[in-house]
Amino acid sequence: MRLDDWQLTEDVEDFLARAGNFLRSRPALHNTPLTDIEKLRTSGAKAHGGQATVFGRLEAGGEIRAIFYRAPNGRLTLTPLSAARAVTLVGHLAGLGHHLSSVIADHDTAVAFAEAWRQHTGAATVPFWWAHLYRLGALTAPEPQPQGRGRRVGDDERGSVVRWCREFCVDAAECVSIAAIDAGSWAETRFAEKDFTFWEASDGVPVSMAGSTSAVGGMVRVDPVYTPAHLRGRGYAGAVTVEASRTALAGGATDVVLFADPTNPTSNALYQRIGYAHVADFTGYRFSTPPRTGAAP
Repeated sequence: MRLDDWQLTEDVEDFLARAGNFLRSRPALHNTPLTDIEKLRTSGAKAHGGQATVFGRLEAGGEIRAIFYRAPNGRLTLTPLSAARAVTLVGHLAGLGHHLSSVIADHDTAVAFAEAWRQHTGAATVPFWWAHLYRLGALTAPEPQPQGRGRRVGDDERGSVVRWCREFCVDAAECVSIAAIDAGSWAETRFAEKDFTFWEASDGVPVSMAGSTSAVGGMVRVDPVYTPAHLRGRGYAGAVTVEASRTALAGGATDVVLFADPTNPTSNALYQRIGYAHVADFTGYRFSTPPRTGAAP
Protein backbone atom coordinates (compact mmCIF):
# COMPACT_ATOMS: atom_id res chain seq x y z
CA MET A 1 0.00 0.00 0.00
CA ARG A 2 1.37 3.45 -0.91
CA LEU A 3 2.23 5.89 1.88
CA ASP A 4 -0.69 8.19 1.10
CA ASP A 5 -3.31 5.67 0.04
CA TRP A 6 -6.72 6.95 1.16
CA GLN A 7 -9.52 4.42 1.40
CA LEU A 8 -13.02 5.88 0.93
CA THR A 9 -16.40 4.47 1.88
CA GLU A 10 -20.00 5.51 2.54
CA ASP A 11 -20.50 2.64 5.01
CA VAL A 12 -20.26 4.12 8.50
CA GLU A 13 -20.25 0.71 10.21
CA ASP A 14 -17.36 -0.52 8.09
CA PHE A 15 -15.50 2.74 8.62
CA LEU A 16 -15.84 2.56 12.40
CA ALA A 17 -14.82 -1.10 12.43
CA ARG A 18 -11.56 -0.09 10.76
CA ALA A 19 -10.93 3.39 12.19
CA GLY A 20 -12.75 3.34 15.53
CA ASN A 21 -9.67 2.43 17.57
CA PHE A 22 -7.74 5.27 15.96
CA LEU A 23 -10.44 7.78 16.90
CA ARG A 24 -10.65 6.46 20.46
CA SER A 25 -6.85 6.57 20.86
CA ARG A 26 -6.99 10.37 21.31
CA PRO A 27 -10.55 11.09 22.40
CA ALA A 28 -9.94 14.73 23.36
CA LEU A 29 -8.31 15.69 20.05
CA HIS A 30 -10.80 13.60 18.07
CA ASN A 31 -13.87 14.71 20.03
CA THR A 32 -15.80 16.15 17.10
CA PRO A 33 -15.34 13.15 14.77
CA LEU A 34 -16.28 10.83 17.62
CA THR A 35 -19.60 12.56 18.29
CA ASP A 36 -20.46 13.34 14.65
CA ILE A 37 -19.78 9.83 13.39
CA GLU A 38 -21.59 8.23 16.32
CA LYS A 39 -24.64 10.34 15.46
CA LEU A 40 -24.44 9.14 11.88
CA ARG A 41 -24.11 5.55 13.07
CA THR A 42 -27.19 5.74 15.29
CA SER A 43 -29.33 7.98 13.07
CA GLY A 44 -28.19 6.76 9.68
CA ALA A 45 -29.08 8.67 6.55
CA LYS A 46 -31.92 10.46 8.33
CA ALA A 47 -29.38 12.76 10.01
CA HIS A 48 -28.55 14.34 6.67
CA GLY A 49 -31.71 14.14 4.65
CA GLY A 50 -30.92 10.76 3.16
CA GLN A 51 -27.69 11.93 1.49
CA ALA A 52 -24.46 10.05 1.93
CA THR A 53 -21.50 11.11 4.03
CA VAL A 54 -18.15 10.04 2.62
CA PHE A 55 -15.55 8.68 5.05
CA GLY A 56 -11.85 8.35 4.37
CA ARG A 57 -8.98 6.74 6.21
CA LEU A 58 -5.25 6.98 5.58
CA GLU A 59 -3.32 3.78 6.27
CA ALA A 60 0.45 3.41 6.42
CA GLY A 61 2.49 0.59 7.90
CA GLY A 62 -0.68 -1.27 8.76
CA GLU A 63 -1.98 1.56 10.95
CA ILE A 64 -4.55 4.33 10.54
CA ARG A 65 -2.74 7.67 10.39
CA ALA A 66 -5.65 10.07 9.77
CA ILE A 67 -9.31 10.17 8.81
CA PHE A 68 -11.75 12.58 7.22
CA TYR A 69 -15.46 12.73 6.60
CA ARG A 70 -17.26 14.86 4.04
CA ALA A 71 -20.85 15.77 4.90
CA PRO A 72 -23.53 16.17 2.20
CA ASN A 73 -23.30 19.96 2.62
CA GLY A 74 -19.66 19.79 1.49
CA ARG A 75 -18.03 20.36 4.88
CA LEU A 76 -14.86 18.35 5.35
CA THR A 77 -13.66 17.47 8.84
CA LEU A 78 -10.08 16.25 9.20
CA THR A 79 -7.82 14.83 11.88
CA PRO A 80 -4.24 16.20 11.94
CA LEU A 81 -2.22 15.86 8.75
CA SER A 82 1.20 17.03 7.64
CA ALA A 83 1.22 19.76 5.00
CA ALA A 84 2.45 17.29 2.39
CA ARG A 85 -0.34 14.85 3.11
CA ALA A 86 -2.89 17.67 3.04
CA VAL A 87 -1.74 18.54 -0.48
CA THR A 88 -2.03 14.89 -1.51
CA LEU A 89 -5.55 14.65 -0.09
CA VAL A 90 -6.63 17.79 -1.93
CA GLY A 91 -5.49 16.31 -5.23
CA HIS A 92 -7.21 13.02 -4.45
CA LEU A 93 -10.57 14.58 -3.54
CA ALA A 94 -10.53 17.04 -6.43
CA GLY A 95 -9.61 14.24 -8.82
CA LEU A 96 -12.63 12.26 -7.66
CA GLY A 97 -14.90 15.26 -8.25
CA HIS A 98 -15.65 16.08 -4.62
CA HIS A 99 -16.87 19.66 -4.18
CA LEU A 100 -16.11 21.16 -0.78
CA SER A 101 -17.83 24.08 0.94
CA SER A 102 -15.48 24.24 3.94
CA VAL A 103 -12.92 22.47 6.06
CA ILE A 104 -12.54 22.21 9.84
CA ALA A 105 -9.42 20.80 11.46
CA ASP A 106 -6.66 21.62 13.89
CA HIS A 107 -5.17 24.97 12.90
CA ASP A 108 -2.06 23.79 11.04
CA THR A 109 -3.95 21.14 9.08
CA ALA A 110 -6.77 23.55 8.19
CA VAL A 111 -4.31 26.19 6.96
CA ALA A 112 -2.37 23.69 4.84
CA PHE A 113 -5.50 22.11 3.36
CA ALA A 114 -7.19 25.44 2.62
CA GLU A 115 -4.12 26.81 0.84
CA ALA A 116 -3.74 23.62 -1.20
CA TRP A 117 -7.46 23.70 -2.11
CA ARG A 118 -7.12 27.35 -3.20
CA GLN A 119 -4.15 26.57 -5.41
CA HIS A 120 -5.76 23.48 -6.89
CA THR A 121 -9.27 24.83 -7.54
CA GLY A 122 -8.96 28.62 -7.59
CA ALA A 123 -11.56 28.91 -4.84
CA ALA A 124 -11.25 31.74 -2.35
CA THR A 125 -10.68 30.64 1.24
CA VAL A 126 -12.15 32.62 4.12
CA PRO A 127 -11.65 31.72 7.79
CA PHE A 128 -15.00 31.58 9.59
CA TRP A 129 -14.37 29.75 12.87
CA TRP A 130 -11.63 29.66 15.48
CA ALA A 131 -11.53 27.79 18.77
CA HIS A 132 -9.25 26.73 21.59
CA LEU A 133 -9.76 23.10 22.63
CA TYR A 134 -9.49 22.40 26.37
CA ARG A 135 -9.40 19.11 28.29
CA LEU A 136 -10.34 18.81 31.95
CA GLY A 137 -7.62 17.97 34.44
CA ALA A 138 -8.39 18.38 38.14
CA LEU A 139 -11.83 19.92 38.45
CA THR A 140 -11.81 22.94 40.78
CA ALA A 141 -14.98 24.72 41.87
CA PRO A 142 -14.83 28.50 41.42
CA GLU A 143 -14.29 30.67 44.47
CA PRO A 144 -16.47 32.25 45.56
CA GLN A 145 -19.22 30.01 44.24
CA PRO A 146 -22.48 31.82 43.55
CA GLN A 147 -25.50 30.97 45.60
CA GLY A 148 -27.82 28.37 44.15
CA ARG A 149 -27.42 24.88 42.81
CA GLY A 150 -26.99 22.92 39.63
CA ARG A 151 -29.60 20.49 38.38
CA ARG A 152 -30.45 18.47 35.31
CA VAL A 153 -32.93 20.15 32.96
CA GLY A 154 -36.27 18.36 32.81
CA ASP A 155 -37.99 17.29 29.61
CA ASP A 156 -40.79 19.78 30.31
CA GLU A 157 -38.28 22.67 30.18
CA ARG A 158 -37.26 22.27 26.56
CA GLY A 159 -38.77 25.65 25.68
CA SER A 160 -36.26 27.43 27.90
CA VAL A 161 -33.40 25.38 26.45
CA VAL A 162 -34.45 26.16 22.88
CA ARG A 163 -34.74 29.87 23.65
CA TRP A 164 -31.32 30.03 25.33
CA CYS A 165 -29.70 27.96 22.57
CA ARG A 166 -31.02 30.44 20.03
CA GLU A 167 -29.65 33.35 22.04
CA PHE A 168 -26.31 31.54 22.24
CA CYS A 169 -26.36 31.10 18.44
CA VAL A 170 -27.05 34.80 17.93
CA ASP A 171 -24.01 35.65 20.07
CA ALA A 172 -21.90 33.08 18.17
CA ALA A 173 -23.33 33.98 14.74
CA GLU A 174 -24.43 30.38 14.09
CA CYS A 175 -26.83 31.26 11.30
CA VAL A 176 -27.60 27.66 10.27
CA SER A 177 -28.68 26.75 13.80
CA ILE A 178 -30.77 29.92 14.12
CA ALA A 179 -32.57 29.11 10.87
CA ALA A 180 -33.28 25.53 12.00
CA ILE A 181 -34.63 26.67 15.37
CA ASP A 182 -36.81 29.35 13.76
CA ALA A 183 -38.16 26.76 11.33
CA GLY A 184 -39.18 24.52 14.22
CA SER A 185 -36.54 21.94 13.27
CA TRP A 186 -35.00 21.50 16.73
CA ALA A 187 -34.25 17.84 15.98
CA GLU A 188 -31.97 18.94 13.12
CA THR A 189 -29.83 21.20 15.30
CA ARG A 190 -26.55 20.22 16.95
CA PHE A 191 -28.18 20.72 20.35
CA ALA A 192 -31.08 18.29 20.07
CA GLU A 193 -29.47 15.15 21.49
CA LYS A 194 -27.56 16.79 24.33
CA ASP A 195 -28.21 16.73 28.04
CA PHE A 196 -28.56 20.11 29.70
CA THR A 197 -27.79 21.42 33.16
CA PHE A 198 -29.18 24.58 34.73
CA TRP A 199 -27.61 26.62 37.46
CA GLU A 200 -30.52 28.05 39.36
CA ALA A 201 -30.35 30.89 41.85
CA SER A 202 -31.46 30.51 45.45
CA ASP A 203 -35.01 31.46 44.43
CA GLY A 204 -35.13 28.50 42.00
CA VAL A 205 -34.92 30.60 38.81
CA PRO A 206 -32.47 29.25 36.16
CA VAL A 207 -29.67 31.74 35.49
CA SER A 208 -27.18 29.77 33.35
CA MET A 209 -27.07 26.65 31.19
CA ALA A 210 -24.55 24.07 30.00
CA GLY A 211 -25.09 21.30 27.50
CA SER A 212 -23.09 18.10 27.17
CA THR A 213 -22.82 15.28 24.66
CA SER A 214 -23.34 11.64 25.46
CA ALA A 215 -20.11 9.79 26.20
CA VAL A 216 -18.35 8.36 23.12
CA GLY A 217 -15.05 6.57 23.59
CA GLY A 218 -15.02 7.83 27.18
CA MET A 219 -15.26 11.45 25.98
CA VAL A 220 -17.92 14.04 26.85
CA ARG A 221 -17.90 17.54 25.34
CA VAL A 222 -19.46 20.38 27.31
CA ASP A 223 -21.27 22.63 24.84
CA PRO A 224 -22.85 25.13 24.81
CA VAL A 225 -22.32 27.21 27.94
CA TYR A 226 -24.68 30.17 28.05
CA THR A 227 -25.70 32.87 30.51
CA PRO A 228 -28.15 35.60 29.46
CA ALA A 229 -26.39 38.94 29.04
CA HIS A 230 -28.07 40.64 31.99
CA LEU A 231 -26.93 37.86 34.36
CA ARG A 232 -23.27 37.69 33.38
CA GLY A 233 -20.36 38.54 35.64
CA ARG A 234 -21.82 36.78 38.69
CA GLY A 235 -20.02 33.42 38.44
CA TYR A 236 -22.96 31.47 37.04
CA ALA A 237 -21.13 30.23 33.92
CA GLY A 238 -18.30 28.80 35.98
CA ALA A 239 -20.69 27.14 38.40
CA VAL A 240 -22.80 25.48 35.70
CA THR A 241 -19.70 24.35 33.77
CA VAL A 242 -18.33 22.71 36.93
CA GLU A 243 -21.68 21.03 37.54
CA ALA A 244 -21.88 19.66 33.97
CA SER A 245 -18.24 18.53 34.15
CA ARG A 246 -18.77 16.83 37.51
CA THR A 247 -21.80 14.99 36.12
CA ALA A 248 -19.74 13.78 33.15
CA LEU A 249 -17.01 12.46 35.45
CA ALA A 250 -19.56 10.78 37.69
CA GLY A 251 -20.97 9.05 34.63
CA GLY A 252 -17.58 7.52 33.86
CA ALA A 253 -16.10 9.96 31.35
CA THR A 254 -12.31 9.79 31.07
CA ASP A 255 -11.99 12.87 28.88
CA VAL A 256 -14.15 15.96 29.37
CA VAL A 257 -13.49 18.66 26.80
CA LEU A 258 -14.84 21.97 25.59
CA PHE A 259 -14.15 24.57 22.93
CA ALA A 260 -13.69 28.27 23.73
CA ASP A 261 -13.70 31.36 21.56
CA PRO A 262 -10.09 32.67 21.44
CA THR A 263 -11.37 36.25 21.28
CA ASN A 264 -13.11 35.91 24.66
CA PRO A 265 -10.42 36.18 27.35
CA THR A 266 -13.00 35.98 30.15
CA SER A 267 -14.26 32.51 29.22
CA ASN A 268 -10.76 31.21 28.48
CA ALA A 269 -9.49 32.35 31.87
CA LEU A 270 -12.55 30.88 33.57
CA TYR A 271 -12.12 27.44 32.04
CA GLN A 272 -8.48 27.34 33.05
CA ARG A 273 -9.32 28.36 36.63
CA ILE A 274 -11.73 25.46 37.02
CA GLY A 275 -9.23 22.90 35.74
CA TYR A 276 -9.27 22.85 31.94
CA ALA A 277 -5.93 22.78 30.09
CA HIS A 278 -5.30 23.87 26.50
CA VAL A 279 -4.91 20.99 24.02
CA ALA A 280 -4.94 22.48 20.52
CA ASP A 281 -6.30 25.25 18.32
CA PHE A 282 -8.88 24.60 15.62
CA THR A 283 -9.83 26.63 12.55
CA GLY A 284 -12.52 26.48 9.89
CA TYR A 285 -12.19 27.81 6.34
CA ARG A 286 -15.09 28.40 3.96
CA PHE A 287 -14.51 27.92 0.22
CA SER A 288 -16.15 30.01 -2.48
CA THR A 289 -17.14 28.50 -5.81
CA PRO A 290 -14.54 29.66 -8.36
CA PRO A 291 -16.04 31.72 -11.22
CA ARG A 292 -16.48 30.02 -14.58
CA THR A 293 -14.38 31.36 -17.44
CA GLY A 294 -16.42 33.78 -19.50
CA ALA A 295 -19.20 34.00 -16.92
CA ALA A 296 -21.21 37.21 -16.85
CA PRO A 297 -20.16 39.65 -14.11
